[in-house]
Amino acid sequence: MVGLSVATLASALDRAVFWLNLYRTEDKTAHRILEASRYSLADASMLARQAGAQPIARFMYAALRLRNPTPDSFRLAMETASEHEFEKMEKGNKLLETVVALAPLMGLLGTVTGLMHTFENLNVGSGTGIDTGKAAAGIGEALTATAAGMIVAILAMIILRICVTLGAQQLSYFAQVGGELELIYRQNWFEPSMAELDRSCRSIESRYKSDETNRLESFGDDRLNARPLGDPLENMDAEISVV
Repeated sequence: MVGLSVATLASALDRAVFWLNLYRTEDKTAHRILEASRYSLADASMLARQAGAQPIARFMYAALRLRNPTPDSFRLAMETASEHEFEKMEKGNKLLETVVALAPLMGLLGTVTGLMHTFENLNVGSGTGIDTGKAAAGIGEALTATAAGMIVAILAMIILRICVTLGAQQLSYFAQVGGELELIYRQNWFEPSMAELDRSCRSIESRYKSDETNRLESFGDDRLNARPLGDPLENMDAEISVV
C-alpha cells in the first residue's frame, strides 16, 4: 500500500509539472508560429523547430517542415503528430489506472489477513474468556487497510480524471490550431501557387495556339502566291507551234 501511495504521489507531481509548463507557454508559442506562417513558411518552421520542447510546436512543425505539400498531406502530417503527442500526454495515466484498480484489492487483502490474524489470537476454543477489547482493536486495524486502499484509489481516480480532461482539452486545442494553420496554408500559399501555375499553363497554351495559327496562315499564303504550272498538254502544243 505504501508503494502504491508513493507511485500515486509521484505520478501526480510529474503530471502537475507537465501540465503547468504546457499551459503556461503553448498559447504564446502557437500564436507566434501562426503569425509567422502568414508571411513565411520557412520562418514559421524555424520557430516551431526552436520550440521543439513543447507539444504544440512539434505538432505544427510536422506539417511546416514538408516541402510544397498538398492540403491532404499537410493535414495528414498534423493528424499523425497529434496522435503521437496525445500518447505522450497519457504517459502517466496507465500507472494511475493500475493504482485505481489495485489499491482497493490490496486494502481488502490487508483486511482479510488482519481479521485472520485477529481471530487466531482470540483463542476461541480455550477455556479462557475472549478479550473483546483486543478483538475490537484487531478488527479496527484490519479495516484500516481497506480504508487506506480506498483513499489511495480515490485520489488516483481524481488525478486520472483531471489528466484525462486536460488531455481531451489539448486534443481539441490541437484541432483548432491545426485547422487555422491549414487554412492559412491553403489561402496564403497553396491556392495562390495553383492559380499562378494555372495562369502559366494558360499563357503557354495561348502562345502555342497563336504560333500554330500564324504558321497555318503563312502556309496558306505561300500556296496562294505560288505560280500555277498549267496543263502539260497545252505547254507541249505551244512548244510545237513555235517550232
